[in-house]
Amino acid sequence: MTTIVRWTPFRDLDVMERQMRRLLGDVGLAPALLPAADVYETVDEFVIELEVPGYEEEELGIEVSDHTVTVTGARSESHDETGKAFRLRERLEHEFARRFELPLDADTAHVEAVFGKGVLTVRTPRAHAAAPHTVEISKA
Repeated sequence: MTTIVRWTPFRDLDVMERQMRRLLGDVGLAPALLPAADVYETVDEFVIELEVPGYEEEELGIEVSDHTVTVTGARSESHDETGKAFRLRERLEHEFARRFELPLDADTAHVEAVFGKGVLTVRTPRAHAAAPHTVEISKA
């Protein structure tokens, strides 16, 4: 029996990003390449919580395509960096894009987002399966 496994390139990229962050952290270079995220599910919904300190609500964007949620951020530099030689730089870059794959039972038509205290929370309800029902058969 053959099992078909859906290939998810964004998940593979996310795993590679975490491994790279771990590797750089081991040698003392731990740049904040992407905002930290928690992704979890409850009985009724799927939730993505993304830490984006220093960003304003209007500097963030969310796009849903198929079952992929893409969160982007772009901010202008608020302070002058000329003449600075950084010894350590861990703050988020000025721009980022982070992708999250939702399960097939996510209702992507009803995604909601809330931003507060530097955390963007994206909620996607589960699509409830239609209840079984009988169908009348008529004569032709």
